[in-house]
Amino acid sequence: MDSCRAPDLKTDRIGDGELKIITEVRSLDGANEPAPSRLGAKSGSVRRNRIGSTLASACREERFEQLSSSETAHPRAAAGEHIMQDVNVSRRSAVEFRAVPTPWIRPGVVVHDAGLLVDALLEEFSLVLRSRGFDVHGYVQRSDRDCTRKGDGCSIRVNYRDVGSEKILSLERGAVAALLREARSRNSDLVVFSRFSACLPLDEGVEPAFQLFSKGPPILTSIAGQCVEKWHSRTGHEGALLAPDIKSLWRWWGPERLYRDLILGVDESEVRRIVCGARWIMVEGPSGTGLAYLPKHPRELASRLPRHARESLRTLAELAQSTDPLDTALGVAAINAHYNRVGLDAKAGNGAKKLRDVPGRPVAIGAFPGIDGIFPDCTVVETDPRPNEYPLAALDALLPGRGAAVINSSALINRSLSRILRLAASRDVALIGPSTPLTPRLFDYGLRVLGGLIVDDTDGLANAIASGALPREFGRFGRFVHLDCSESSK
Repeated sequence: MDSCRAPDLKTDRIGDGELKIITEVRSLDGANEPAPSRLGAKSGSVRRNRIGSTLASACREERFEQLSSSETAHPRAAAGEHIMQDVNVSRRSAVEFRAVPTPWIRPGVVVHDAGLLVDALLEEFSLVLRSRGFDVHGYVQRSDRDCTRKGDGCSIRVNYRDVGSEKILSLERGAVAALLREARSRNSDLVVFSRFSACLPLDEGVEPAFQLFSKGPPILTSIAGQCVEKWHSRTGHEGALLAPDIKSLWRWWGPERLYRDLILGVDESEVRRIVCGARWIMVEGPSGTGLAYLPKHPRELASRLPRHARESLRTLAELAQSTDPLDTALGVAAINAHYNRVGLDAKAGNGAKKLRDVPGRPVAIGAFPGIDGIFPDCTVVETDPRPNEYPLAALDALLPGRGAAVINSSALINRSLSRILRLAASRDVALIGPSTPLTPRLFDYGLRVLGGLIVDDTDGLANAIASGALPREFGRFGRFVHLDCSESSK
């Protein structure tokens, strides 16, 4: 890979009090060549990264701290590579990235009738997660039941399907317990094994093998309904008892994991441009453009943008799991740049009208222009409520038992979306706004309608973002479209 100089930062005043930062990467010979991509690029391949960062009129008295950067040594320098590092950055940018921890899940226990086999259900769930990029291991029973005594489980020798390799293994009863311990040691996202009692020797109860649940990744298993009392007596009521259907498994898996799900689907493609305004940030990828709302002033984020512009779209998307709200916004914008592609097959409009006929009084989390025209009796919940609106603290009382819920896409950035989806379980829910990722991956987490923006005029939108445009102006540069779970195929 060609060695290159750290970004030269040019600062130009583009309006009354507005400041624009343009970053170009130059080669060592001083020619105005774009820098080579660091991800999957062959020697000599080049690309240009540009960052436009503008403070809108409401923040014109603020100034970005001018950046400088230097080239620093790195162990790989002997191989001809140099690592760029910004040295005059804010204190926050020097802090190592910290991800929001994924919450612990109680062991999932699918309870089924003795004559109902749920192995196919667990296998289907496992394979879907694996197809999305999650690391899932475990064993699903393939043989028919051959019980010798009621409650014993399966015959002495059992056939299992390894959900990782998809191989069929013939094992003695109880031998799979050792394999499960090995699977748990891999720090997987999930370990699955059907018919828990079949993992135990005939002379061993549930309690000795329950040590499998004591630590490590989440576990999903199944037991016959006739064994529930025995399970509780041996495990101290540990484990979440689940109905034998796919929706119950997704509710157990939890909306807290939707961020990781979205990230896993993003390609390791180039970032063509990042534009940061006072309230919105835009990321342009090779196939689409994504937006995200900025929850606070972007001064601290601006100092990190030269480094982020040299990363892949997937690396930027990882920031959606950050504890820093500005990094989260940048990560969501990168996610949208991947999913909200120009050629996406979606219906016109934001999709809110799809929920008009849902029984019950609707709830809107976040004020939407014209919401009263669609839902005349809508209850509005806002961070800063006006008269006749409710604060976020009222969600626990308002969402359960209500009708449809319409959520502003900013909930994805302030990380309230997971809690809202928990409270709105089994309700018709729409996520609407320019920050919405348009992907069926979100349907499994409890969303029925996704309304977002497909950008057609990226340059026009970039200028609008840099000038402090409001969301109502974004429609001039693209199309507001929606996906409906009942109409989309996964």
